[in-house]
Amino acid sequence: MRITMLNSFFSSKLLCGLIFLLISYSGLAATPVSVSKPIISESTEKLTLSGSLTAERRALLSPRVDGLVKEVLVDAGYRVKQGDILMRQDAAIARQQLEQAKAATNEAQASVDEAQRLVEEAQRLRGENYISATELANRESNFALNQAALAAAQAMQKTAEEQFRRHELPAPFSGVISSKMTEAGEWVNRGDQVLELVALEPVRLDVNVPQEKFSDITLETRVEILPDALPSRKLSGKITALVPVSNAQARSFLVRIVIDSADVTLLPGTSASAVLYLGGDERKGYRVPRDAVLRHPDGGRSVFIIDENNQAHRRSVDVGSEDSDGIIITGGLTADDLVVVRGNEVLQENDEVEIVRDDKKRN
Repeated sequence: MRITMLNSFFSSKLLCGLIFLLISYSGLAATPVSVSKPIISESTEKLTLSGSLTAERRALLSPRVDGLVKEVLVDAGYRVKQGDILMRQDAAIARQQLEQAKAATNEAQASVDEAQRLVEEAQRLRGENYISATELANRESNFALNQAALAAAQAMQKTAEEQFRRHELPAPFSGVISSKMTEAGEWVNRGDQVLELVALEPVRLDVNVPQEKFSDITLETRVEILPDALPSRKLSGKITALVPVSNAQARSFLVRIVIDSADVTLLPGTSASAVLYLGGDERKGYRVPRDAVLRHPDGGRSVFIIDENNQAHRRSVDVGSEDSDGIIITGGLTADDLVVVRGNEVLQENDEVEIVRDDKKRN
């Protein structure tokens, strides 16, 4: 019995010693970490939004007079230039009215010529005292009346010419016919939609900006456009309109961007993304891998820095922007700091570390 108690005593002492040694060893062992040096980068907040390309100009064309459609010269898909005739209406009556107006003008012109001849004759005869002054005055008055009648006839002729021209429908701008809604033989009235014309350029991109970011955007905000139809291209854009009326359901605001696409063709209806660079001027910062930055419950961020004695120190940092390439730190780092990328989740202040991988050249 005594021997058994001694064995139990010595076993307990041995177990306590082993536990003490393990605790001592674990406290002295260096934590393996991998590190990286920050690289200098430009920091600016980016906001990426998707939207649809739309034509800046789109018109539903209507005839300029009531009448019968004689011929439609275009169809859906036709490309037209400004001034091209798209549709003609039957202008037989308008042509007759124009001819009548021309005849009336010619008659008025003949009357003016005759009245002028009589005035000139009267002036000569009056100089020789063959006619009275009253006769000369009557002829001059008649000449003035005929001139007024000629002016009225010319105005009527111009009206008839314009009425005749309005039986043709010209393209108000260059573009493509997207829809045709009438055919020859139909009677159309002013206001009826007969053709739809869409300008292919310039195109614009409409995006909805979240309400919390709308106040950060101005007409001078730099914009890049990434067309989904051209994944390898980045186009420049300019904000032309900020619509301060929110979408009540999405709680967003409309921003309209005109795209500079002189060297490429972007079709209305296709999709694209807009990258808006917020915050004004770019600031210098340091890019680090995403895994290097620790997030705190209060919203703060921090990293672990390794000093020359291989000890870890937590440092609070300011984050500028974040993307797939890493996180840009705008405050709290220098270019010479060694930042822990792997193993930082178990580190405590002043922990000794062992650098098992140096990622200084990885970035």
